[in-house]
Amino acid sequence: MSFFDDSRLDDPAALEATDHLLRRLAGAGARVRAEIDASAEVLSKLGSDGFRPRAVVAAGRDARLVRAVLEPVCPVPFVAWPGPGLPGWAGPLDLVIVLGGTAEDQGAMSAASEAVRRGCGLMVASPEDSPVAQASAGSRHAIRLPSQSDDQLAAAVAVLQGLHQLELGPAVDADAVAAMLDEVAIECSPNNDVASNPAKDLSLMLADALPLVWGGSVLAARAARRVVEAMRLASGRPALAADAGHLLPVLANQPLRDVFADPFDKAEELRPGLVILDDGIDDPLVTDTRRQLEEKAERHDVRVHVVTQANGTDVARYAALTQHGRYAAAYLGIGLGRYGTPVEEAPSVPGNPAEDPAW
Repeated sequence: MSFFDDSRLDDPAALEATDHLLRRLAGAGARVRAEIDASAEVLSKLGSDGFRPRAVVAAGRDARLVRAVLEPVCPVPFVAWPGPGLPGWAGPLDLVIVLGGTAEDQGAMSAASEAVRRGCGLMVASPEDSPVAQASAGSRHAIRLPSQSDDQLAAAVAVLQGLHQLELGPAVDADAVAAMLDEVAIECSPNNDVASNPAKDLSLMLADALPLVWGGSVLAARAARRVVEAMRLASGRPALAADAGHLLPVLANQPLRDVFADPFDKAEELRPGLVILDDGIDDPLVTDTRRQLEEKAERHDVRVHVVTQANGTDVARYAALTQHGRYAAAYLGIGLGRYGTPVEEAPSVPGNPAEDPAW
């Protein structure tokens, strides 16, 4: 088990060595603004004109985020398609959304090519020189949102704004999302010590724990999955994001700690730590499920940490919860010595999305 050195969280040398990672996290709000600015001309021309597709199919790595936002309100059937190609029924009456930018996005490239071949309506969010953009070049009527970075959240915000203007989704306040990400960057800044930094505090809780991350709402659950991706990469340990039906049995099978055990005689095995992502949704079912998780964790001596973001729009709250978790993952990696050390290998550093899909 890797030793967690909490002094590294406030060590200027360790933080300077991971400046590239922390700087990328801090720039999330700026990337959302850049994405919207780059897409402003295209977005200004979008309108429904009375046309409504038979169905919407979203492909690419953040297709499920788009689905989580649209599904409750979209006036036509909506499908997030994780596999290659498109559903067999997709055709000229349907709108295909593709988010992707790197050569690793094989599913997104396949979906874009198939949409062109079948004559589907197409909305693409990717850099202009990306394989996905090239795959969609054969469509004369595609809506192309020119991504300025490889930030999937920023691209998703632009797509959601476009879908709103097509009267297929809710209004998305990109400025509010960017402002929320800026607030998280200030709160979780490496310049804030452990006592005043919520992300460093969460990393301390996870120092000797296996994360179990739960979000009650659809968007909070989506954020939980993004957070555990970052935590797995940062720690090299298992981490699980799941619904309560899967987490409760894990908690129930945890034996109580032996208070008389000598930690120097035998290294203690890692125990789960429950992280609850609370986006302020006032739903009796969510409240009751959270109570069950917290009570089960207390009975089995499992520590609980709650990350709360109850203000802002749905997408802004999702972005803030995800970013809090990513900052915590970064500090976890720093404390474990996996980031910011001379032996660190560049491909393992989150912040390079071509190598790290979790970021």
